[in-house]
Amino acid sequence: MEATRTDKRKKYLQRTLGIVALLIAVNIAASYFHGRWDLTAEKRYTLAPSTRALLKNLDAPVTIEVYLKGNYPAGFRQLADATRELLEEFQQYGGNNIRFSFVNPGTELPDSMRMRYQDTLMSKGILPFNLQVQEDSKDAYAERLIFPGALLTYKGQENGINLLKSQGGLDPMQALNSSEALLEYKFAHAIYQLQQPERPLVGYMLGHGEPEGSNVYDALKTLHEIYQVDTINLKTTPFITREFAAILFARPLESFTDQDKLKIDQYVMNGGKVIWFLDNLTAATDSLRGRSFMALPRDLKLEDLLFKYGVRVNLDLVMDLQSDMIPLVVGNIGDKPQIQPIPFPYFPLLASTNAHPIVKNLDLVMSRFANSIDLIKDENIKKTVLLTSSAHSKTVNAPVEISLESVQQQPNPREYRMRNIPTAVLLEGRFPSLFNHRLSIGEQQAIRGLSGVPFKGIADTVNRMIVVSDADVIFNAFSQKNGPMQMGVNEFNPQYVFANKEFFLNSMEYLTSKTPIMDTRNKELTLRLLDTEKIKKDRTKWQLIAFIVPIGAILLFAMVFQFIRQRRYAA
Repeated sequence: MEATRTDKRKKYLQRTLGIVALLIAVNIAASYFHGRWDLTAEKRYTLAPSTRALLKNLDAPVTIEVYLKGNYPAGFRQLADATRELLEEFQQYGGNNIRFSFVNPGTELPDSMRMRYQDTLMSKGILPFNLQVQEDSKDAYAERLIFPGALLTYKGQENGINLLKSQGGLDPMQALNSSEALLEYKFAHAIYQLQQPERPLVGYMLGHGEPEGSNVYDALKTLHEIYQVDTINLKTTPFITREFAAILFARPLESFTDQDKLKIDQYVMNGGKVIWFLDNLTAATDSLRGRSFMALPRDLKLEDLLFKYGVRVNLDLVMDLQSDMIPLVVGNIGDKPQIQPIPFPYFPLLASTNAHPIVKNLDLVMSRFANSIDLIKDENIKKTVLLTSSAHSKTVNAPVEISLESVQQQPNPREYRMRNIPTAVLLEGRFPSLFNHRLSIGEQQAIRGLSGVPFKGIADTVNRMIVVSDADVIFNAFSQKNGPMQMGVNEFNPQYVFANKEFFLNSMEYLTSKTPIMDTRNKELTLRLLDTEKIKKDRTKWQLIAFIVPIGAILLFAMVFQFIRQRRYAA
């Protein structure tokens, strides 16, 4: 009997030691081998191949400070949790080269130092957000300036990013959901920028009346922060060198000669990228100061060149019921004029109808006097419409009389039956030359002598070009008090920021980038919200179920337990 007990004890001890040894072995193996399974339908927790490659190839630590620590509402806590989960995933591939921390910026600093610290964050591109938060010791709410962003440091260089997407035009939950979807792109893109030894060179084109003043201040400042920027006078330069990764035309006013177009054409044939911001009519916001004006065609003579590449910018104006506001005197109160913001159909708010990385998760883009764009049928050129009008729009052909008085009349929705009129188009393919079979051998030899590259009748490789039919997309307003404003801001409503800068930067990145990191913008997180109608309809039913079922389950368990107990001990 004693021997049997001893054998049992040995077996129990052996089993216990075996289980302990197994657990130790599993833990040791887990420290060397990692495995994760993403079971979400949209692959929420799976990094893109380009992001994984970027993180694995880091040769120095990237330090990340995330400014999302504090007593914030549920939406911001959700964004903070999503950021933490993403950075933990980054560490799986970047190892010790990814170091992050969550901080509450400037909370323990005196007021004067906190203000300077906040100014420093803003100078690095991290924008503040005015938030109502509940104080720890009070039931009341107070306004607090927070900075929902992050600062990345790599080899002594810094790059600030904003984690919160603008909520303009979006439901707050959708805005936060879009912010979460863009987290991977924003962090990966910031790391990629810090790694680049040399920034791409972008040419700002001059020679045809393009502006250089305060109305393009923000566009040029934005470019200088990311790219090397130089000006090119198209009239005086003999050719456009391929040292320029892309060239930018912003509202040219004067006609282009064949010689001008030949320089652009051969730059494109040799792989150069071009982004056009054109105004085909003489319509400008400043002209409204006279209460009315006539918008006439602007003879740029670019029709044949753009037609050859696959688009036609029309001599018309897009009018849209989804439009930006303009202040208008609608009456008088005593001797003071009563000013009220009125939707102005000539200021359409542009949106995207596809999921291209340039415009994925993009808010509305503010425009002024946009023209419509026709797509020319050509199977060799792929055309992607980036921005369009709304489903309630129309076009009016030039010449167009524009007056503020017409705005006071209620627009007739039946007249706005056109849908999704294209106003920005991406062109991709092997572009044919406008001058193919048009130049003599001597002229072709002259081109080779100037540029060192022979004339080409078709592009060697697949190239890219973007055409936008409104230069005001990248122009900024000017405040007499604060100077140049940010692009995408209506000077009469400066609190609201449209997505103009985001569209501009995305377009430039798509043209100049040599990596597929931008594809991470295509990530989409599905909001699985409760059906509010069903909640209202079935509220009482589910309340009863939630109340009765747990109590019933406990009572049933008690009855079964008592029955079994009585049967067992009946004897």
